[in-house]
Amino acid sequence: MQRPGSSHDLRTASGVAARPGKPGLAKLRTAILGVALFAQLAAGCGNKTKSDAGGSNQPVATPVGAKSDGSAKADGSAKADGTVKADGSAKASGSATASGSATGSGSNGATASNTTPSAKGGANFIDDAKLLYWAAACGDRDAKTPDVLASGDDKKADKVATIVKRHCKAVMDRMADFRKTYFDKGRAWFDSVVPKDIKTVVYPFGGGDLLSALVAFPDASEITTISLEMAGDPRRIKDLTPSQLESSLGALRAEIGGLVSVGSNTSENLSKQQRNELPGQVSSFLLGLVAGGFEPVAMRYFTLADDGQIHYLDQAEIDSLDAKSKEHRPKSLKHDWMSPNFSEAFGNVEIEYRKIGDTQIRVHRHIGWNLGDDYLHKHPQLIEHLSSKGKVAMLTKGASYLLWSPNFTLIRNYMLDHMTWMLSDSTGIPPTLATGFTQETYGHYNGAFLEGPRGNRHDEAFKKLWATNPHKSLAFRFGYVDADGAAHLVVTKPKA
Repeated sequence: MQRPGSSHDLRTASGVAARPGKPGLAKLRTAILGVALFAQLAAGCGNKTKSDAGGSNQPVATPVGAKSDGSAKADGSAKADGTVKADGSAKASGSATASGSATGSGSNGATASNTTPSAKGGANFIDDAKLLYWAAACGDRDAKTPDVLASGDDKKADKVATIVKRHCKAVMDRMADFRKTYFDKGRAWFDSVVPKDIKTVVYPFGGGDLLSALVAFPDASEITTISLEMAGDPRRIKDLTPSQLESSLGALRAEIGGLVSVGSNTSENLSKQQRNELPGQVSSFLLGLVAGGFEPVAMRYFTLADDGQIHYLDQAEIDSLDAKSKEHRPKSLKHDWMSPNFSEAFGNVEIEYRKIGDTQIRVHRHIGWNLGDDYLHKHPQLIEHLSSKGKVAMLTKGASYLLWSPNFTLIRNYMLDHMTWMLSDSTGIPPTLATGFTQETYGHYNGAFLEGPRGNRHDEAFKKLWATNPHKSLAFRFGYVDADGAAHLVVTKPKA
């Protein structure tokens, strides 16, 4: 999600956005972003900005640990030749290849029947995922230091355990507050508003934020997030010294600070994740699993073919791309984004997961992609892949008002053509572009949080929508606040 680089949090102690006076907010926004931000976005430079990199331009909480005052079809079958459907079954004939391809198809009403990880090709990094789940995401806290991190040295094992315990104390303190606000107090709202039959979810501009998707759609069987940020190389944790691990975990806490307090992060932090020795995006996704009571069971990396099918990378392909990255430094997906310190093999990730104690396997895929029209015209594979899923539910929040821009027409048209139901803040589809849809509003809205788009026709249309719709309360913030610091959400769905 894209967020501004502010360390200020406009929530009250209860997590509900307060309505401070406009002069203070105006001063805050001017200091953080400047009026020129939206003009930069409208120039079509990508799907995130310096102040808004992975999802929402929400005011950001302090870093974790700091003081708060400072062809996959919906059925899952997999052919033995490596082509994977979404239900996970495999043809009996032939043997699976080391790599594989999968379509993204699957209707929103499909149910997940698979109870074991799908029979897919490609290299499986589940062992690395489990290390990150324990050390970075703070799952399985009763487990001792994994042998691969201890290297047979009891003193090293104790040191690593101490480092991870200190890291998890800081993370889990914040996560306890997040769970109380969203998983506990907010659960009744989501249960009353979100349809029960949603199984397939697409979350554009959702950098690092599997967490919010699990809050809104805890029963989804397939979730796809898309953002400028690439997933990251999970292998390095095994080679870090205790001091390197401590440094990387400290950087990760700063980078995910907003995520574990209000489900948001700054683009600056998301960009920095591309240079951490720990994979920031993967670690954030695993943290979302921990918060939701899930555990990973498989993790693979993939590319998209021209027809949108998923191709799972085998070890030989990954080795080749690793070698290539040593000769030519990988580039970011946006000109002012930090270049990743890992090869392009680790751009897109698929994590299969399940509820702890349950058998149903669910799938989260993250795709690193620029959602601007210029990039999508040159790289149409993403739209092909997303379109193959059929009708889906959608989530967008903190997306820098990019969906208001004429330079993000392709992703917006995909969303309008394929949504069955959508939850967003005001950075979703504006009423001016939602012909043929109904929009139900919650909370208060009196203008855009960012100054750039404030007062334009889309902003005025949203203000009119909230003014004319019946008032429905919203007791927590989930995405951007408005110009007055108020929480708001809108449900968009096709007219019957």
